[in-house]
Amino acid sequence: MYRILVVDDEEKIRTLIRKYAEFEGHKVTEAENGMQAVELCRRDPGAFDIVVMDVMMPELDGFSAAAEIKKISPAPVLMLSARGEEYDKIHGFELGADDYVVKPFSPKELMMRVNAIMNRVRPAGSQPRQMESFEGLTVDLGARTVAVDGERVELSPKEYDLLTYLMKNRGLALTREQLLTNVWGYDFYGDDRTLDTHIKLLRRRLGPYSRFIVTIRGVGYRFEAQEP
Repeated sequence: MYRILVVDDEEKIRTLIRKYAEFEGHKVTEAENGMQAVELCRRDPGAFDIVVMDVMMPELDGFSAAAEIKKISPAPVLMLSARGEEYDKIHGFELGADDYVVKPFSPKELMMRVNAIMNRVRPAGSQPRQMESFEGLTVDLGARTVAVDGERVELSPKEYDLLTYLMKNRGLALTREQLLTNVWGYDFYGDDRTLDTHIKLLRRRLGPYSRFIVTIRGVGYRFEAQEP
């Protein structure tokens, strides 16, 4: 069971998500604007396992609310929006959003995305720490942290999963379909530019080591780096 905070100024959207989520056994709390959502998370930072947040809302928009929630709560955020422009997606991912769903959406697909996010961020029990290094890029697989030239960089859960999947399959040409299926954790429905957006953001975070992620025209991407 997940504790889900659903934030949308449209009651019918909140009701649709709540009914479907409760049918699957989850507990849902509703908020009708960003201010309410931030206040609920501030009152108890550990109250929710995941936040489903609309972008366009009165009082405090979803982007601003997500940024505030990220400061006080570890809960991942899935953004909802009637707009699907690449700029909006990039902005949401830069703020730390874990996924982005464009309205209108299927409640079944939405819950599949929620499950995929939770499968990634929930700890899978104790595991030994394992370090991977490629020149000045260091990845701690146990702690899920990444450092560039000794300085820790903050990646969203999706960016981290994309990096480690590329890294573990280094030298192999990975198709876009392989990356979407294995990193997103489900049969992807929607605009596959989501992958390109995450690659763009990941390269930006890696700085000089962005060159490790090589574009294979017409196919996908490959991680090319030598271990020390």
